[in-house]
Amino acid sequence: MHLSVEISMYPLQDGYKAKIKDFLDMLDGYADRVDIRTSNMSTRIFGEFDAVTTLLNACMKESMKQHGKIVFVCKYLEGDARELRGYE
Repeated sequence: MHLSVEISMYPLQDGYKAKIKDFLDMLDGYADRVDIRTSNMSTRIFGEFDAVTTLLNACMKESMKQHGKIVFVCKYLEGDARELRGYE
């Protein structure tokens, strides 16, 4: 089953840009397994359900271990949202 996720990260400390960059760099380590598209306000991840959820769990957990309090806002959609018109 395919999954599409839109995620935004909000570190609750100063120096948030570096923390977001660390998270995006971690995600990029999985780019061979999923499609990752980053914009100014969020990142969209597309792929097989298990691959997407596994990488999100690992990256969110590591970010919280490294940087403490972080809010992640995620929207999950079953299917491949890249096929939806106007989703970009």
